[in-house]
Amino acid sequence: MKIIKTPTRSQWPKLCQRPQIELEFLESAVKNILNRVQKSGDEALKEFTWQFDKVKLDTIQVKQTEISEAVAGLPSTLKTAILSAAKNIETFHTSQKRDITLVETMPGVTCWRKGTPIQKVGIYIPGGSAPLFSTVLMLGVPAQLAGCVEVVLCSPPDKNGNINPAILFAAYHTGIKKIFKVGGAQAIAAMTYGTETIPSVSKIFGPGNQYVTKAKQLISQEGVAIDMPAGPSEVLVIADHAANPSYLAADLLSQAEHGPDSQVILATTHAELIPPVLQEIEVQVERLPRKQIAREALTNSLAIVFDSTNELVDFVNEFAPEHLIINTTDSDQLVDKIVNAGSIFLGPYTPEAAGDYASGTNHTLPTNGFAKAFGGVSLESFMKYITIQKITQSGLDLLGPIVEEMAEAEQLKGHAEAVRVRRK
Repeated sequence: MKIIKTPTRSQWPKLCQRPQIELEFLESAVKNILNRVQKSGDEALKEFTWQFDKVKLDTIQVKQTEISEAVAGLPSTLKTAILSAAKNIETFHTSQKRDITLVETMPGVTCWRKGTPIQKVGIYIPGGSAPLFSTVLMLGVPAQLAGCVEVVLCSPPDKNGNINPAILFAAYHTGIKKIFKVGGAQAIAAMTYGTETIPSVSKIFGPGNQYVTKAKQLISQEGVAIDMPAGPSEVLVIADHAANPSYLAADLLSQAEHGPDSQVILATTHAELIPPVLQEIEVQVERLPRKQIAREALTNSLAIVFDSTNELVDFVNEFAPEHLIINTTDSDQLVDKIVNAGSIFLGPYTPEAAGDYASGTNHTLPTNGFAKAFGGVSLESFMKYITIQKITQSGLDLLGPIVEEMAEAEQLKGHAEAVRVRRK
C-alpha cells in the first residue's frame, strides 16, 4: 500500500481515481461485443465463451437435470448457510414494502402511487475465479418478493462448462428457472437484445468487471434500465488508535482478494496505526489462496493520514466508497457525518464480509464514486411506481381554474379546454 500523509485538498481528485482500463479501448471493445451479439445471437455467445472462457458449449441454457444434481449434491452445511442468509435478506427486504397512501391534495382531488413489479428482469452473476452465489440471493430474493414475472440469470461457466452448484442452488431457492452459461459483456448484450435462447429483459442487475459495467452503461442508453454502475469492488476503512490492526488488515484483504482492480483504502488521523496494519497484511495475505490477486490490488491501494477528523470525513464523502467501515470509538457519532457511501459498517465487530453474505442488507452497491448519486439495490429496485389520481366534480370545480390559468399562460389552449369542457 502507498502511504500518503496529510494530502492537500488539491491532491484529493487524484487519490479518488480508481484503477481502470484505458477508457477508449474499453468502450470500443465492449461496443464490438454488443454489436456482434445483436447481429449473431447464440452463435456470437458461443464464440465469445470460447474466446474468453476457453469453453465450447453445445447448449447455453442450464438443464433441469444440472439444477437437480446441484441441489442434491451441495454439502448440507453450505445449504444451511445459504438458507439462513436468504432468510435474513428476505426479512430486511420485506420491511421495505410500502403501503398505498391516499393523499387528498385539495377537497375532491385524490392522488396515490401503486407499486408494480418490473415484469422481466435480468441478473448477472460473476462466476469466473470467484463464483458469487451470494449475489444470487441479493438479487433473487427481492425479485421474488417484488413479484417479477420472469427472471433471467446469466453467469460464466467454469472450465468444464458448468455453473457452480452453489449458484444453481441459490437460484433454485429463489425461484429462478431460466439460467444461462454466459458471462461478461456478451451476457449483458444477450439480456438486452435477446437471442434464440435468451429472452430480452427490461432491467438488468448485478456487479461485474469493467467490461460488464461499461456494457451496462452503454445499453442503458438504448432503453434498457440498469440497477447502477457497479464495477470492481472497493472498501474504505476509517480507524483510530483503538482499532485492532489484525481486524483492519483482514477487512482490507477481504476486498483486495476480489480482483487486481479492486481498491482498498485505510484512512486515519493516527499515523502510528499504519505500520502494524501493514505488518498484519503481510502475515495474513500469505494465508489466502488468492494472495497474488490481493497483492496486485494492494499495489493500487492507499493508507492515508489526515490532520483532523473533519478533513478525513470530507475526503470520505468526496471518495464516496462502495463499502465504508468505521472502526473507531465514536463510530455511532461519526456515521451521521457521512453522506456518500454505498453501505456502512459500524464498530470493531461489523466486518464488511457480514454484509456481503448474511446480515440482511444488499451487497449490490455503487462503486467508482457513484455512491454520490446512487444507493444500493433494494426491494424498490425491482418495482416501478405508477401515480394515480381521481377527481370528483366538485374537486374539478376547485382545481379547474388553476389548471386553466396555467395552461393559458403556457399557450396550450387544448389543455385548458380539457378542463373547461367538463366545468361547463
